[in-house]
Amino acid sequence: MEAKEQVAVRNSVGRLIFVAVSILIQISWILLLLLKLNEYSTIISLLSSFVALCVVLRLYGKRVNSAFKMPWIILILVLPVLGLSLYLLIGHSGATASLRRKFKVIDEALEGTLSQDPEVFQVLEEMDLAIANQSHYISNFSSYPIYRNTDVQYFSQAENGLEAQKEALRTAQHFIFMEYHAIEDSESFHSLKEILAERVQAGVEVRLIYDDVGSVGFINKDFIHRMAAEGIQCRVFNPLVPILNVCMNNRDHRKITVVDGVVGFTGGYNLADEYFNITHPYGHWKDTGIRLEGDAVRSLTVTFLELWNAIKHTDTDFSPYLPELNYQAQHDGFVQPYADSPLDDEYVGENVYLHIIKNAKKYVWFMTPYLIIDDEMHRELTLAAKRGVDVRIITPGIPDKKMIYSVTRSYYDGLASSGVHLFEYKPGFLHAKQCISDDDVATIGTINLDYRSLYLHFENAVFLYGSPCIKDIKADFMETFRISSDVTELYCSGKSPVLRLRYSLMRLIAPLL
Repeated sequence: MEAKEQVAVRNSVGRLIFVAVSILIQISWILLLLLKLNEYSTIISLLSSFVALCVVLRLYGKRVNSAFKMPWIILILVLPVLGLSLYLLIGHSGATASLRRKFKVIDEALEGTLSQDPEVFQVLEEMDLAIANQSHYISNFSSYPIYRNTDVQYFSQAENGLEAQKEALRTAQHFIFMEYHAIEDSESFHSLKEILAERVQAGVEVRLIYDDVGSVGFINKDFIHRMAAEGIQCRVFNPLVPILNVCMNNRDHRKITVVDGVVGFTGGYNLADEYFNITHPYGHWKDTGIRLEGDAVRSLTVTFLELWNAIKHTDTDFSPYLPELNYQAQHDGFVQPYADSPLDDEYVGENVYLHIIKNAKKYVWFMTPYLIIDDEMHRELTLAAKRGVDVRIITPGIPDKKMIYSVTRSYYDGLASSGVHLFEYKPGFLHAKQCISDDDVATIGTINLDYRSLYLHFENAVFLYGSPCIKDIKADFMETFRISSDVTELYCSGKSPVLRLRYSLMRLIAPLL
């Protein structure tokens, strides 16, 4: 079995290399043709410069984050042919028009499946208007309501979350939905697959989604057929193909499990061995997750159904997957699962973070594997620190991607010199994506503090207010601070001109990474 798995991974990596080389050849050929034309014709050269100027002016006037606009503007002005070619391929919103149409059809079909209980929102308004405003924003711009009748359990380690998922999966009577950015057909997933196959034999419907790029180094293309042989329905999001694909930049980064519409899980971890410390490629892997039980699970179910049908529209009746629950929560608190999409030009994930930072009174703390932020996020973090809020960010001590790690560190000096405290997780790689503020507000999910999560990927998270599990999240932060290195002072002093230039170049290209 182990030899077969190794062959599958080699084959999968080989497919990735083949696709990358094929796309590179296509891009090189297109650019060569354009450059040759540019070389032999003054008119074409002038025309390309004129078009480049028009595109730059149009881009400058768009309501898009300036951190995204600047690299494209510089590239197009300096290298008109290359810049225009790349921008028309992957840089403008029209590139995802086909994907947008698919989601529009599904969203119309799902309309009415989620609705806000006015009584819940009224109670929230009376308790804290600022939190109600945050919830109102999420509800209005991502269409996910806030709930009360939901119990929440926090897992400070992915291993504990996985064991809780197995326990919940064994109880499934009707359906199981699982959606993950990365799945590795190895030890951690095998233990899940056995339970899923057993539940299929008991008459339970099992559906599984994975992202092709996220999983390409872990599984081979025949994974879907092997799942089908077990009775598990499997779909792949945005398959990697050896041709130019304008939507290849938009990946499914979500992590969701739903059992019978009653119990749901999400968090930072994928279904691969390194996330559960079965393997240790980057020291100890730190990841977190939560378990929801009750009314709020409905939103996780709808999030899954949206993507499942966007891949292939097959569901005509959603009611079997959206049961009316007869559940009484043991704990109080407000729970609002939400999803973010790169297709609606509304940066919900970033805006939730920004609102929490703006409203922090005592402290706001983050865990994130990558710290690649725009000027607005940088400004809010530093302003909070300057007004006396305890702002702390924990990043990895051992990187999984050295270049991205260097870009992350390029942001340290500006933050540290403004009073933001920076920590690096000494035992290894920190992959958790979460935030806590003032003992009563928290978010946990899949959204990193980087451009890909905030602008390009399909993401999901849970906003929490007044939930008892927030004290557990805070306790985990405190323990993680204890075993992390405080590197703030190292980055408060000025850097050499060469290092500053290097960091500036890194931050310039960061939105394109």
